[in-house]
Amino acid sequence: MSYIEFSSKPPVPEFEDRGTHMANYSRVYASTKEDVMPVTDRDAALRRYLDTYERTGAKRVILKGRDLTTSQGFKVSNEDVAGFCRAHGDRYVGLAGVDPYQGIKAVRDLEHAVRDLGMRGLNLPCFELKLAINDARMYPLYAKCIELDIPVVLHSGVNFSTTSPIRNSHPQLLDEVMVHFPELTVVVSPPGWPWIQELIAVAWRHRSVYIGLAAVRPKYLGVAGSGYESLLQYGGNVLKNQILFGSAFPLMTVEQALADIDALPLADDVRRKWLHDNAVRAFQLDT
Repeated sequence: MSYIEFSSKPPVPEFEDRGTHMANYSRVYASTKEDVMPVTDRDAALRRYLDTYERTGAKRVILKGRDLTTSQGFKVSNEDVAGFCRAHGDRYVGLAGVDPYQGIKAVRDLEHAVRDLGMRGLNLPCFELKLAINDARMYPLYAKCIELDIPVVLHSGVNFSTTSPIRNSHPQLLDEVMVHFPELTVVVSPPGWPWIQELIAVAWRHRSVYIGLAAVRPKYLGVAGSGYESLLQYGGNVLKNQILFGSAFPLMTVEQALADIDALPLADDVRRKWLHDNAVRAFQLDT
């Protein structure tokens, strides 16, 4: 079955983290990253990366810009993301990153990224930006997303960067945003732990809220007591049109994430929605 990868980071210098805020992630994800080959030869790592998505049948792979200039002192530029997509074909799709602290410039940067660079959405990683989902500085960007008819990707749930409060990504803040911007399409990931029930409620209330499974082993949706099991229950029925697949490579291998999805007790039509159809709708992809 072909699939769409919602969250991936190529092993090239332009996409590297250049701040210290992600250091704790190496400890938290040590067990899942063991299967990811270390980058000792950049050319070989890139070949493996591209081959993985060819071999596993990825229809589209979504890559994210991140403008953390004010909060972390670096960015993954929209130009570099767009350049990677151009260089490696239609399989790769870019999302823009802008810096909300820069006010109207951020709004203009977003419009340029979409209209001139071909970006298909906006990525606002709240914990890296050190801003809450409902921070007023985000609102002009939400309005611009509606105008441009693109989705916004937001972080939801715990983060393991000890420099940013986890309350900034609470699903109740997203509910407030959706009340103010009912036409906004939002993809939230990771899937809200430890507030998964609250995130389910928000997605159930607002049909244009999608939940991305990135950065969590999908197998935990089938493990009693993991905290994720409600996603399997609701994702198989009332939210079956609102769940997206993502490996968050290199936090885990693509093959591992796909195998986990395949092992879940999902109806075939629901599995296809999770792996493919929902992302097509959320990002308005041509397939």
